[in-house]
Amino acid sequence: MAPLTDWESWHDAYEDPDSLLSERLRVVQQHISEWLDARPGEVTVVSACAGDGRDLLGVLQGRADRRRVRATLLEADPGIARRAAETVHALGPADIEVRCTDAGITTAYAGAVPADLVLLCGIFGNVADEDVQRTVAAAAQLCKTGARVIWTRHRRAPDLTPQIRAWFVEHHFAEEHFVAPQHGTYSVGVQRFLGDPEPLEPDRRLFSFNK
Repeated sequence: MAPLTDWESWHDAYEDPDSLLSERLRVVQQHISEWLDARPGEVTVVSACAGDGRDLLGVLQGRADRRRVRATLLEADPGIARRAAETVHALGPADIEVRCTDAGITTAYAGAVPADLVLLCGIFGNVADEDVQRTVAAAAQLCKTGARVIWTRHRRAPDLTPQIRAWFVEHHFAEEHFVAPQHGTYSVGVQRFLGDPEPLEPDRRLFSFNK
């Protein structure tokens, strides 16, 4: 059997500001920040497999209006979830919940969806293709009408990103951005949900990490 990924060590790449992982993080943060700038009033955010939450929390740290954001971060690793909770505590008053739970099961999202912004970052490159398709199909259960989904995926051969983008279109999402730099294999997609929210189906397995 292949060794399990040490997700604590995986996060170490963020310590190098020149790493492609840090660059991808900045792209995701830019899209979160721009979305918040364009979206007044109270908003809800859910982040699946949130890690230590640095994509969303890193943006909120620099915003005076962060109290209008109600966010739920889902992370299965207890140590990493604890780091996210510590960052939330350091932010001061904020409506942010960190759930140490498996984001691959729909029940984990109960009470947090439908949301205005759904973050599916760091997932699609670590699960089977059929799990990616299943998660995209279920995104209508996570989104309000007009919600944004931000997702990431590598473009190593065989590149699944064209199919992922097509799956989103099939399920009533319009593509707003697709960032795919030539100097790296990462990609960041931003989709807008045009359909009507679907009821959350409990206890449904969306994805399982493959390592």
